[in-house]
Amino acid sequence: MNKSELVKRIANNADINNKEADAALAAILEGITQALASGEEVSFVGFGAFKVSERAARKGRNPKTGEEIQI
Repeated sequence: MNKSELVKRIANNADINNKEADAALAAILEGITQALASGEEVSFVGFGAFKVSERAARKGRNPKTGEEIQI
């Protein structure tokens, strides 16, 4: 499912138009993004939990060129 399919599903389930559903989805995603950016964890019971975590850099390869890069 992509964003436009999700917007259509939200519109149908909530009995609103696609423009309103797109605005609602954008508001939800913005709220989650802001919470994560400020260091909070976001949790939806029955769906999932989101949190930002720090990892040490590691070496990887650009699959196109084979060049080593830091990830």
